[in-house]
Amino acid sequence: EINQAGLSWDIILKKQANFSEAFDVYDIQKIADYREEKVDELLQNPGIIRNRLKINAVIYNANQVLLIQKEFGSFKGWLDSHLGKSKEEWVKLFKKQFKFVGGEIVNEFLMSTGYLPGAHHPGCFRYDELNQKASPAN
Repeated sequence: EINQAGLSWDIILKKQANFSEAFDVYDIQKIADYREEKVDELLQNPGIIRNRLKINAVIYNANQVLLIQKEFGSFKGWLDSHLGKSKEEWVKLFKKQFKFVGGEIVNEFLMSTGYLPGAHHPGCFRYDELNQKASPAN
């Protein structure tokens, strides 16, 4: 999601396999341990978006996820602890916790994972759970 910022999804989707390979199949621990040599390697990789700020944000965010996992048991546990927030509240939370995230990135992530209303239809097993936690009575 970070690498899409300012670019079309078409560009990112065409580079998806390259990103996966370059970023160790998105292994959070490996990414969190990246050092300057790996950053230099990524900056030379024509198969990905070669933007130092975005690469550094990926590494920083991996470290943030590890901290979240340590505190909440999992990233999902952290997300679940914030169920019921509005999109604006989620964006504020993500901007406080992570780098290179904004309204569109947060919205896409939360919609794709079902944490924002509208991502699930009434027949979906997650619909009642999400709507119940999002109601003002809770």
